[in-house]
Amino acid sequence: MRIPVAATTTAVALALCLTIGPEATASTAPTAAPSDALRSAAHEGLRFELPAPTGRHPVGSTELHLIDHDRRDPWVEGRDRELMVSIWYPARSVRGCPRLPYMSPGVARWVDESGSFGLARPGEVEWGAIRTEACPGAPADTRSRRPIVLYSPGLQSLRSLGTSTAMELASRGYVVVTMDHTYEAPAVEFPGGRTELQEPMSGVEDLKRMVDTRVRDTRFVLDQLAVLHSGGNPDAEGRPLPEGLVRILDLQRVGMYGHSGGGATAAEAMRVDRRIDAGINLDGTLQYSSTEFLPVAREGLDRPFLLMGKESQTHRNKPSWQSFWNHSTGWKRDLSLQRASHFSYTDAQSFVPALDVHLDIPAEIREQYIGTVAPTRSTAAQRAYITAFFDQHLRGRPQHLLDGPSPSYPEVAFIP
Repeated sequence: MRIPVAATTTAVALALCLTIGPEATASTAPTAAPSDALRSAAHEGLRFELPAPTGRHPVGSTELHLIDHDRRDPWVEGRDRELMVSIWYPARSVRGCPRLPYMSPGVARWVDESGSFGLARPGEVEWGAIRTEACPGAPADTRSRRPIVLYSPGLQSLRSLGTSTAMELASRGYVVVTMDHTYEAPAVEFPGGRTELQEPMSGVEDLKRMVDTRVRDTRFVLDQLAVLHSGGNPDAEGRPLPEGLVRILDLQRVGMYGHSGGGATAAEAMRVDRRIDAGINLDGTLQYSSTEFLPVAREGLDRPFLLMGKESQTHRNKPSWQSFWNHSTGWKRDLSLQRASHFSYTDAQSFVPALDVHLDIPAEIREQYIGTVAPTRSTAAQRAYITAFFDQHLRGRPQHLLDGPSPSYPEVAFIP
């Protein structure tokens, strides 16, 4: 996650073209943070809990190290492209299972030493000790095949920051694959502890290369899921797969969602790959610059797509979204989460207020991240609409929630 604080770099400024924009700062006072979401102990850093998933399935997780031997890495000379992905899935049982760390050790160390996204000094937050509700390697629930949903994080961000929504979808019966885009992400840890850091990037041409690389990453991950589905093991180290995982993958029902530049990635990947049936863009603009739009914004899509953004990011006030909206012929909705900000659509919606309890984060920084919408209401609304969208378009279950405004979620406005 990158946000413009005192140490903003050239690379961060580049990311903002498809992420935050100058209008992202909210203008009203922050809401109160939940006091029970964070623990601290003497001589230890702060810790927090992510919101527990609400579906009926326990959640298992595994990771894959994927190497594309047919593609050279665009950022580092002489290397094949390699990725790390996490797979979240409905588990048969997690009884007695240890909880999966929120971040790998190398990534947690980088986040801490780099200042916890501008929120804390090194050592104040114990990122490596934070745990999720998922069980590593749990046997999959094989009673039925499961739709697959891919997740791409924001430009120069981490797949970890989409963990809460991924676990929620998995608890609702989906297989969710979250991706890191190596050398663009701040830090990606590979098996054995090797951690690859971000490479320098600047200018519109690098921005175009980022989007193109992300789309190619997405298509490669789909290819490797097909290998997995056919009984192979695409993990570069050949590590054992969770029992039953292969049997639950349904590659005939594939969706994708992403935050910020990841939302743009979802749209652009759908444009070029018809294996993706439905997609969601969470607050990501669809332009390289003020005068040049992504191809998908110029051409639109013919399959279901949901736009969901903050108040200042709708097809009524953003030209790239307007162009996409006007050219898209498939099912579409534009939802606005009122009083939200750009990173409301990440785990920052939960950990910023939790850390604020003890760190007294400046109000303007908190608002820049997550606006002033109540954190629990924001999380509940996002979970409801994202799940409803995929239930309707991947499972064929009509969802009245998508028909118009709901009194259950007054924070969400439908943009006509």
